[in-house]
Amino acid sequence: MKVYLKNLGCDKNLVDSEIMLGQLDENLYTITSDIEEAEIAIINTCGFIMDAKVESINYILEIAEYKESGTLKALIVAGCLSQKYREELLAEIPEIDGIIGTNEYHLINQVINEAVAGCRPSLIDSNLFSYANPQKRVQLTPRHYRYIKIAEGCNNHCSFCVIPQIRGTYRSRSIETVLIEAQDAVANGAKELILVAQDSSYYGNDLYGKPMLATLIKEILQISELRWLRVHYLYPGGMTDELIDLFANNPKLVKYIDLPLQHSEEKILKRMVRPGYQADIIELINKIRIRVPQVAIRTSIIVGFPGETEEDFRQLSKFVKEMEFDRLGVFAYSDEEDCAAYKIGDKVPEDIKESRVLRLMNIQNKIAKSKNSGLIGSVQQVIIDEYDEENSQYIGRTEYDAPEIDGQVFITNLDAKVGEIVTVRITHAFDYDLVAEGMTGESTK
Repeated sequence: MKVYLKNLGCDKNLVDSEIMLGQLDENLYTITSDIEEAEIAIINTCGFIMDAKVESINYILEIAEYKESGTLKALIVAGCLSQKYREELLAEIPEIDGIIGTNEYHLINQVINEAVAGCRPSLIDSNLFSYANPQKRVQLTPRHYRYIKIAEGCNNHCSFCVIPQIRGTYRSRSIETVLIEAQDAVANGAKELILVAQDSSYYGNDLYGKPMLATLIKEILQISELRWLRVHYLYPGGMTDELIDLFANNPKLVKYIDLPLQHSEEKILKRMVRPGYQADIIELINKIRIRVPQVAIRTSIIVGFPGETEEDFRQLSKFVKEMEFDRLGVFAYSDEEDCAAYKIGDKVPEDIKESRVLRLMNIQNKIAKSKNSGLIGSVQQVIIDEYDEENSQYIGRTEYDAPEIDGQVFITNLDAKVGEIVTVRITHAFDYDLVAEGMTGESTK
């Protein structure tokens, strides 16, 4: 039977989707990217905020139509939304034939078998999935980069976040098993590895009794054929001097630091149950920029959190202008009923939240355009992600850009292959993207 999978949500969800596909019994199922020929559909959902829930529900309903118009026999819903809303999904969407939570990926064959048989299985927290050992995966990203999940769950109980309820407490994988997966990925063509967890800087505390991310990074950097190593979600409190030195002194560890801050004002940070003070954050960012020249710092900001006044937002805007983040994601606060912040008063109206998103992004657009304009004429290393036949150009990323979420480089006058890291010269700049040309005589790598 042909199985189709749609992944929704974050890169950590993507790893789970790849693991699910890797678990499929090859004697019973084949994987297809065409929903119109699929007999089984798996939707790995996101349930983090309202927009993600709506997207997941809409996609479930869209795929459900193929049970009438196509060859689809069973629709399986997996991931965060199923973990959080199992009963509601089963009751309100009868087209769903099976539910699997965030801890049962190793049971996907059982769920499919029972769903096809008409049993409508619902496996939630029945048997915790273990990331302890390397898992067979079917890669959904291009061959030249791969996400590696180094831990599951979270011990940070931010008042706006439901992840600890959905994913459980923090559970680090051992250095040995992560290293085996990293070595296998590189041996199979990965030039870039991207380490992910809910809080990567906390890695190792539960397993080894102390932070071990720096040790893990050092081990991975010894893989000879690895070109780039990227780390996502480094919380400010975990940015030790040892980690900063690693970024400063290892060319393979790209100078890209993903540092989720969420806000600048101490009153709001306290309500968010986020540690630290604005002065500490500023000191950390300045220290990173001094010790890691040419670093790109990415952060995320939530606007419209309960109690955020216009003056709070004005100070936040001032903070963003002064810090000049290289990459910035801005999100309107989503009032989730299972989060502690749901009970906080002084809600900010939706129209004001959306206005603040636009206002802050307008500030960031100018910062990003100015930084990009400063790159015109510079020589950069770019990893080629795809070839655009229609426009006869390659599309890639600098080391300062992560897949999907950051800017791209559009390259002309280049003879290369997807997955290669090439040398280019920047010729034009936009708010987030760059245009470049290949450098004559430069070999690709």
